[in-house]
Amino acid sequence: MTEAFRRSEYNPLLSTRDLPYQANAVFNAGVARVGDEVVLLLRVESTSGRSHITVARSKNGVTGWEVEDSALMHPAQEFPHESFGIEDCRITWMADLEAWGLAYTAYSEHGPGIGLALTKDFQTVERIGLAFPPDDKDAALFPRKFGELYAMLHRPAVGGGSIWIGYSPDLIFWGKCQVVVPVRGGPWWDGARVGTGLPPIETEAGWLVIYHGVKEALGRPIYRFGAALLDLEEPHRMVARARRWLLTPREPYELMGDAPNVLFPCGGFVKDGELWVYYGASDCSICLATARLEDVLEVVLEERV
Repeated sequence: MTEAFRRSEYNPLLSTRDLPYQANAVFNAGVARVGDEVVLLLRVESTSGRSHITVARSKNGVTGWEVEDSALMHPAQEFPHESFGIEDCRITWMADLEAWGLAYTAYSEHGPGIGLALTKDFQTVERIGLAFPPDDKDAALFPRKFGELYAMLHRPAVGGGSIWIGYSPDLIFWGKCQVVVPVRGGPWWDGARVGTGLPPIETEAGWLVIYHGVKEALGRPIYRFGAALLDLEEPHRMVARARRWLLTPREPYELMGDAPNVLFPCGGFVKDGELWVYYGASDCSICLATARLEDVLEVVLEERV
């Protein structure tokens, strides 16, 4: 099995032609199942070059998308850490807060940092603030506490491009940071850098982390899907990691665009034993790939740490 995932026949699901207003690109969407519909928090790059977050909804998660005509989150003067844009939001249901936790890249003149916010209805948002300062990105919250601490994956500029984990008692102050999925280096498919994709998914085998891995080829990056498992009670401990990538750019909409050869997973869910992963393709559109969860776990468990 070369690729565990299968692309949707409806790809690309969303592009700028599906938006009710003018924009340069739409990609890298956070995902949530809310009642009987799928909600996407689209990263929309405006014609100014900055990005904002807009809501889209679909009954089946594939077709019939209804896109809001105004942004849910837009750079505003009172949030200077977002002055250059809001990017790549990941969505996690936080049961203890009875709200959805939003972890996103808050971009300013100082560089990208990690912003956090909460929403109960995807109509209004309560910003918590900047969790990690620049340079940092690719953040996703865990859906439950470990003891008294929240946990979040992120990718700071230090550490050579690896995924780190941090803990917090209140979603404001973060510490106990350490590398959890290291970049492999050398000729590996994820040898240049790795970054969080979906928020961690709890399985019997551990927390499943679908991530993007990058390899530099002739001076140009190639972004692919990868997967790792973290310990259920000590998520700073990786217990397994797939040696090979699970999906690589092949289709025209993945090979050509503002950022060619890029698959960038940002959100998804498990439905009836099937893992749905929504990803940005070449920084120009939003696509969907699915796989049987047990097949993905089988590939990851081929190599235990």
